[in-house]
Amino acid sequence: MGERKTREGVVVSDVMAKTRVVRIERVFRHPQYQRVIRQSKTLKAHDETNASHVGDRVLIEETRPISKEKRWRIREILHRVVS
Repeated sequence: MGERKTREGVVVSDVMAKTRVVRIERVFRHPQYQRVIRQSKTLKAHDETNASHVGDRVLIEETRPISKEKRWRIREILHRVVS
């Protein structure tokens, strides 16, 4: 079997218990107009220990469905925000 998908993003909400909302940003050049475009999407990720907080840069990996909208899990916290 192949490796699981991983994405890097920033935690934008930590209100829910054991769940974090992570914003993934994608930067690419438009094929025809050659303008740089920034697209972002938000994903819900599982955080068993409630270790991450708003502003933290995290690495998330794809996993089995945990709830209705959660299909990602926080693998590690890459950079913590100082507060």
